[in-house]
Amino acid sequence: MAKPSRDQRRERRHRRVRQTVVGTPDRPRLNVFRSLTQIYVQIVDDSKGRTLAAASTLEVDSGSEKGVKKIDLARRVGQTIAERAKAIGVHEVVFDRGGYRYHGRVKALADGAREGGLKF
Repeated sequence: MAKPSRDQRRERRHRRVRQTVVGTPDRPRLNVFRSLTQIYVQIVDDSKGRTLAAASTLEVDSGSEKGVKKIDLARRVGQTIAERAKAIGVHEVVFDRGGYRYHGRVKALADGAREGGLKF
């Protein structure tokens, strides 16, 4: 039997976490997806199956800034999603790390969202 790939192991962890982490209208889910170069985040109301707000490094990174670290961009994305959440009236969320370790860019995004005023 072949050993599962890194992506398959992450997907398995993500499915396991999603059994308990559910977004509600009063406390939606803050979902994180991390690729090698970008980080994407969405605020999702699972009861309606709707994305309420989203942000990514594609929006935050102007491209003209050289030498900006991915961890700093992740913090900016967290602050951006917090602003958008407050604009639609969301102040508390359930954090869904997407099967990734709470470390590095995922942690920086969460810290940026907390700085922006979101409560986990």
